[in-house]
Amino acid sequence: MAENEGAPRRMQTIPPYVKAVSGSIGGIVEASCLQPIDVIKTRLQLDRSGAYKGIVHCGSTIIRTEGVRALWKGLTPFATHLTLKYALRMGSNAVFQSAFKDPETGALSNRARILSGFGAGVTEALVIVTPFEVVKIRLQQQKGLAPDLLKYKGPIHCAQMIIREDGILGLWAGAAPTVMRNGTNQAAMFTAKNAFDKILWRKHEGDGIILQPWQSMISGFLAGTAGPICTGPFDVVKTRLMAQSKSGGEPKYKGMIHAIRTIYAEEGLRALWKGLLPRLMRIPPGQAIMWAVADQITGFYERHHTHQVPL
Repeated sequence: MAENEGAPRRMQTIPPYVKAVSGSIGGIVEASCLQPIDVIKTRLQLDRSGAYKGIVHCGSTIIRTEGVRALWKGLTPFATHLTLKYALRMGSNAVFQSAFKDPETGALSNRARILSGFGAGVTEALVIVTPFEVVKIRLQQQKGLAPDLLKYKGPIHCAQMIIREDGILGLWAGAAPTVMRNGTNQAAMFTAKNAFDKILWRKHEGDGIILQPWQSMISGFLAGTAGPICTGPFDVVKTRLMAQSKSGGEPKYKGMIHAIRTIYAEEGLRALWKGLLPRLMRIPPGQAIMWAVADQITGFYERHHTHQVPL
């Protein structure tokens, strides 16, 4: 506590590449643990006939009819997607924060933190998230494990088929709701994570303090809860737009607004939050796992390579 008293101190910045590495490693661990919940979420969001009665029924039905391995469908693109997404998210957020920081004090206002998070979310949505999620969702919506009965044989074959049938832009189906979802999510998540670290643990970035993994998990879990509730409709619409293919005739949904209106008219308001519970089961725990790993890496860097400089 004595270090925080007396003359004001300027916190040194952690380089973007350190943030990127910490995020990518955290993404690998998260994907390996939480893939089954993501498969269940996708199946629930694509269910228009009420075939699944809930999370447990959906999971048990998949296991009974398709085998346990089906709960890890799409793992390769999902793990690659999370690794690259978190690397880009953490790295680009650090770049945006550096641009928005006060040049003299190094301070970052709450408004600048929100804008940095939103910018990172938009960047990851356009560069990484949309094409990888299109492939992942196409793989996850397939039922069964027999290769001869599956349209898509794997992630690369799936991507090739999408490009052949829908053109290169087919890999960016649902880009608009994805941008809105990720931009809003990351603006809230980075701001909330920083706030919880300060409130709960008195941790300030660059102060050299390394949080315990359980502390990072609590902050990450709490920061990851608000986004899914606020962005549920964007996530449902994203999934529906990504799942449809032009090869089946005229697409049912023409775009983000048309999809929202159609889902509301045909299935009711609650349908726009389909899959919310499995999202809440996946995203907050996922953020807890990712931050527990990432904070250890950035904390190690802080302890060995940064120090507080008097202003």
